[in-house]
Amino acid sequence: MLRWDPAQYARFSDQRSRPFFDLAGQIEAAQPGLVVDLGCGSGELTATLASRWPGAVVRGLDSSAEMIERATGLAGGRLSFALADAAEFEATGVDVLISNALLQWVPGHRALLLRWADQLAAGGWLAFQVPANFGAPSHRLMRELAGSARWRDRLAGVLRHEDAVAEPVEYLELLTEAGLLVNAWQTSYLHVLSGPDPVLEWVRGTGLRPVLQALSGEEATEFTAEYAALLRQAYPARPFGTVFEFLRAFVVAHKPAARETAGRKPVEGT
Repeated sequence: MLRWDPAQYARFSDQRSRPFFDLAGQIEAAQPGLVVDLGCGSGELTATLASRWPGAVVRGLDSSAEMIERATGLAGGRLSFALADAAEFEATGVDVLISNALLQWVPGHRALLLRWADQLAAGGWLAFQVPANFGAPSHRLMRELAGSARWRDRLAGVLRHEDAVAEPVEYLELLTEAGLLVNAWQTSYLHVLSGPDPVLEWVRGTGLRPVLQALSGEEATEFTAEYAALLRQAYPARPFGTVFEFLRAFVVAHKPAARETAGRKPVEGT
């Protein structure tokens, strides 16, 4: 089980939260009864869903005990948090299922999306966002270093590859064929980061964690030093900060209620 560090992840909370709000802003649910944030992390963003839908029960679920421990301090009233494995989650009765930067960690998540689409309440919403930057220098250099002669034996099979997520059009086709109305898009964020080795500090809270967990303390220090040098070349510091481009894919899908389907006009010629 991958161990997460809530404090490290929160170092760039302003930048990391932007995709969540861009995603949630496209959900047009008016008065959902049950809202689930799958992969809720430390819960601060989940709490905003309770404010947005004051009549809904809001549940934050995450597989990280460290994250859930931090999130429980926000719980109360209609808002709760619990440990859960995304691969085992059942979406039956859920009106809004939102997942922010989780599914890239879940093998076989395309099949999960189909299951959730089937289980989702009529009139419900399925919204998720995943990184689409596995070909970016930050990820490519990490994989190349992990595959080098020094590290390949220690890190074989540890890192995800470019097929960890699908192209937006694949998600669109998948969920459209499942009967949902789908809005899919990509956004490239140009984050301006400050401080020494800021890109390293960013990935230390996310994509680098499997490497750090697989290596001993001394090995992790050695790998990190080599990786940091590569990142400095790929992402040079500028007078105003370090520009870190991050491409993300978004999908917001709506499951029509029976009355919505019945109200559609037939296509001419059918």
